[in-house]
Amino acid sequence: MDSQSLTKKDLLGLNELDREEIELILDTARSLREILYRPIKKVPTLRGKTVVNMFFEPSTRTQSSFDLAAKRLSADTVSVSTRGSAVQKGESLLDTLLNIDAMKADAFVIRHWASGAPHFLARYTKAAVINAGDGTHEHPTQALLDILTMQDRFGSIEGLDVLIVGDILHSRVARSNIFGLKKLGAKVTLSGPPTLLPEYFQDLGADISYDVDEAVKDKDVIMALRIQKERLEEAYFPSIREYRKFFGITIERLRKAKENAVIMHPGPVNWGVELDFDLLQERESLILNQVTNGVAVRMAVLYLFIKGEKES
Repeated sequence: MDSQSLTKKDLLGLNELDREEIELILDTARSLREILYRPIKKVPTLRGKTVVNMFFEPSTRTQSSFDLAAKRLSADTVSVSTRGSAVQKGESLLDTLLNIDAMKADAFVIRHWASGAPHFLARYTKAAVINAGDGTHEHPTQALLDILTMQDRFGSIEGLDVLIVGDILHSRVARSNIFGLKKLGAKVTLSGPPTLLPEYFQDLGADISYDVDEAVKDKDVIMALRIQKERLEEAYFPSIREYRKFFGITIERLRKAKENAVIMHPGPVNWGVELDFDLLQERESLILNQVTNGVAVRMAVLYLFIKGEKES
């Protein structure tokens, strides 16, 4: 497949992509990644294009990597956030987009606390809209970089046995990973407290286990998710100490996985809660590989959705 095979205008979620489209993005990311290791880390591919980063939730890795990805491809970037923007004066998100759209941007990268915000805005612009995380819905580029990292380590996603542990209920990362991994032939198991792991996740094609000691057995990948304290308005579990006791990934638990199993985490990590720091001495961690691959994946997404031929 070439860049003209990706005809969608927007990247709103992995649930909307088929296997071939996901593989195209991954192959493009792998090709573009070598730019990051050059002495001069810049190519003129998107020169003259403008990418607007609209981040209405806190972000370090995602916002920085989208900004770097655009600059590596020579695109111009503009950043918009709640603080310091007209949103603080009462301007709606739609009005903000329409005003910036009138400046003729080529792509909008949007992170928003409301699920569906990128989908709503995509209806009002001819520019590409890239979902950088919407509420508890999806985070497609995070899942793509996770999958690329697994592919690098194991060679293929087909037949891989992946465990995702933690706050599944609020996790857009978990949802996107389920969609992407299942389409590429992996088995996905979810584990966490019953209050944070509703049974309806089985409808997405994932297995569910409330016993992490059983769930971790024979897994290739153990991906821990951050306990999202900012979203936990109610008491979903008695205490952080209790969570670590029953669901934290310790050395003892990790030893029940396959001998070559790897540790992953979308970050930021609450060390001593989701993952014990001693794990890094016991087994291979791919967490920093994920960060590097995040830039490559976002370069690929910007290249394909801005430069590729698109249907309206």
